[in-house]
Amino acid sequence: MCDYSLHAVQSRPARAGDVLLTGEFPNTVTRGFSAIGEPDTAVCLLPGTELAFNEDAVCDHPFAKLYPQMRFGSVGARLARSRQVNLGTNSHHDALEFANGRIVLLTKLRPGQRATVLQLPAQREIDGKPSTADQNQRSSESRKGGEFIDRPFTRA
Repeated sequence: MCDYSLHAVQSRPARAGDVLLTGEFPNTVTRGFSAIGEPDTAVCLLPGTELAFNEDAVCDHPFAKLYPQMRFGSVGARLARSRQVNLGTNSHHDALEFANGRIVLLTKLRPGQRATVLQLPAQREIDGKPSTADQNQRSSESRKGGEFIDRPFTRA
């Protein structure tokens, strides 16, 4: 989802394969993702969306401009999964959990970084109905009392 501070910004959900750019949005105090060529449209990431940055991600750090060679602010990872933190508080919730375990709020990411949406989270329900995979699993379980039978693959 998009953070509460982006309620006045046009938005759309992320799609697999989107190339996103970190940036700031007009008339807001927050940062987030926009698609290449759509700088004024926030791209909203559902929790569990997986991303790959072109380079190691970088977040704000007070000494980053003073000592660029020291790599202050470097996250040290490229792969991330979106998640929400600080729920129940009046603060930013959208964050990325990187492969090395570090969690960074989207509003702390330095502008101008590119990331590609690798995968969207699995959905348990679509329009209030269980997904096809869930329906298939339930029908298989009900036919055999909850047990799956392993059979070798044979051609018919």
